[in-house]
Amino acid sequence: MIRFENVSFAYEKSMPVFQSLDLVLETGLTLLLGPNGSGKTTLLKLAAGVEKPDKGTVWIGERDLWKQEVAARREIAYLPEHPDLTPYASIREITRFVCRLRGEPTARGEEALAILEMDRVAGRSVRELSQGQRRRAVLASAMIGKPQHLLLDEPLEAMDRRMRDYIMVWIEGRVRDGAAAVIVSHDLDSFAALASTAVGMKEGKPEYNPALPADLAERNTILERFARGL
Repeated sequence: MIRFENVSFAYEKSMPVFQSLDLVLETGLTLLLGPNGSGKTTLLKLAAGVEKPDKGTVWIGERDLWKQEVAARREIAYLPEHPDLTPYASIREITRFVCRLRGEPTARGEEALAILEMDRVAGRSVRELSQGQRRRAVLASAMIGKPQHLLLDEPLEAMDRRMRDYIMVWIEGRVRDGAAAVIVSHDLDSFAALASTAVGMKEGKPEYNPALPADLAERNTILERFARGL
């Protein structure tokens, strides 16, 4: 579970993104939808601890993200749309750091790199990689261990069919094991059947649908409305 309690946040004081936001995202897959600029990416950043609320509390499970930071972050797998990694670290160094953070043997990092076909370039620094390779490097780190909170911004973007299949299998497995996955994606077809809930964002205000209908046509109608900010 991820909970936003009375959260306010602004990049500029005169233009708040969220004001007194209260939102609970339960286990299962939640699609976070809305037009560009509606607050989706910022919400993920707040949940991941990339941005700190100006007011209020972000809870990761039963932990206050900013008071029990190490334990809370251990449960988070975050994929930003545009990965911003330390440029001089090698991919292998990054995955080994994640292994230590999550209490996993380094072999788990090597396995993740191999699955995403990054083992051949694991010794390279981040600055030597293409944008697509950087995304796969971050995904490899996300796949280490069994994180209980997945925060994924366009996880299928720029991925070939085989990589998309790997990613979908991983997401489905984590959701089946009781994780809370919050996904921003314009690719509704890939996630519509798997999603259990959806949140439509419009100008920083969420519309929450706690239980999507089983009928796929009805479900798609709701998702399309949320995605268009209607």
